[in-house]
Amino acid sequence: MRAVYILPGLILAGALVLSSAFIVDEREKVLVLQFGEVKQVIDKPGLSFKIPFIQDLLRYDDRILGLPTQPLEVTPLDDRRLVVDAFARWRIVDVAAFRRAVGAGGEASARDNLDKIINAEIREVLGGVPSQKVLSEDRTALMNKIRDNARAKAASLGVDVIDVRLTRTDLPEQNLESTFARMRAEREREAADEIGRGKEAAQRVRAEADRSVVEVVSQARKEAEIVRGEADAKSNAIYAEAYGKDPEFFAFTRSLTSYERALQGSNSSMVMQPDSEFFDYLGSEKPPAP
Repeated sequence: MRAVYILPGLILAGALVLSSAFIVDEREKVLVLQFGEVKQVIDKPGLSFKIPFIQDLLRYDDRILGLPTQPLEVTPLDDRRLVVDAFARWRIVDVAAFRRAVGAGGEASARDNLDKIINAEIREVLGGVPSQKVLSEDRTALMNKIRDNARAKAASLGVDVIDVRLTRTDLPEQNLESTFARMRAEREREAADEIGRGKEAAQRVRAEADRSVVEVVSQARKEAEIVRGEADAKSNAIYAEAYGKDPEFFAFTRSLTSYERALQGSNSSMVMQPDSEFFDYLGSEKPPAP
């Protein structure tokens, strides 16, 4: 008879042990609740126990979670509207505070609250700078400021905002065409300025080149005249010296040169007296005495 009572007792005891034991995964944190109140926080993996039928378990993800925000329009200092969306990474660091903040909503409620916090910080931070700074590649300081502000406000939720990244910063569709037109006008103006400066520089180079040509040509002509004058002077000196040595031969050679120059053309005609001195060396066998 005693065995009849022992076996059910063992089964009941085993059921109680099984219902009180639970395993905590390394990727999660567990809250032990008793009548809705937090009795224990278990953040280390392994086997743990609770009071069966009285205590309940709430499991929360202990990994880094992602949160893509919805696109929203912001207005920077220069009143150029921008469409911005971001991606945040966050993690539950205080499960007791997290439970008190979100209640039964869990991670879904936390995501909604974080989305509102991050969107508010995006509007505030980006609304205090020009759009050019938002659109530039170097906007790390802006993202860090959004992260720090969101982290301070999200601390009451028991979560830590690890990072916030702006994934898109675009102009609204209706503003794109006017912005592109303005950009084209600015680029065309810059191109016209560059062309004007290029033409001015080319004109200046041409003027300097023309002046250099005139100076070089003038210097060359001057040097040529000097050389020509020196050559003529040397030639005259040679002629004078030759004339002084043999005046008769000098007169003969000059007459031959005159004949050559006068009789070159095929239709040359000359009218002069037969006894002209021009024919002295043509009409006599002996050169006349000087």
